[in-house]
Amino acid sequence: MMKVGITGSLASGKTTASKILSAGRGPLFSADAVVKKLYTKNNFKKVIIKNFNLKNSSNIKKLLREKIAEDKSNIQKLEKLIHPLVRKEMKKFIKKNIKKKFIFLEIPLLIENNLMNIFDTIFYIKAKKPIRFKRFYLKGGKKLIFNILNSKQLSDIKKAKYCDHVIVNEKNIKILKKNLLDIFKRYE
Repeated sequence: MMKVGITGSLASGKTTASKILSAGRGPLFSADAVVKKLYTKNNFKKVIIKNFNLKNSSNIKKLLREKIAEDKSNIQKLEKLIHPLVRKEMKKFIKKNIKKKFIFLEIPLLIENNLMNIFDTIFYIKAKKPIRFKRFYLKGGKKLIFNILNSKQLSDIKKAKYCDHVIVNEKNIKILKKNLLDIFKRYE
């Protein structure tokens, strides 16, 4: 089994790249999808409400964004709750798919969390900050939150050192797809 890691900076196009790479080749694990699912679970919501002293549970994500905007150290507090749960799901995914030729794992903070040794190859998706901010903003994101989340990530130069392939995603999906598949051909 070949474990393919896909990472990149905030709003760089990791999810799109992951879908392109995994399509018809193997199962895809998305750390973001695991996190999204966590927010639907009552036990997780209770932990968040308690740890962040939230008054109601109607829109936890919005309330958390406000808490992070007030005090950016709250992001570390949130990561300490989320990251172990995501890792647990990632290990289950790898074990479940042990017989597959390829498995794909989209992990936004792969380098920051020192997970490089898990993967056989790592694709790093990058784009300039103004392009990434525009993508983030068009999905309803706020500038303050973008800047806080972006500051949690290593620079492109530092991340690229740990990755086998660096793909610039600043044009369109057609170019991204061609660039990804041209590289991935060597593994097939």
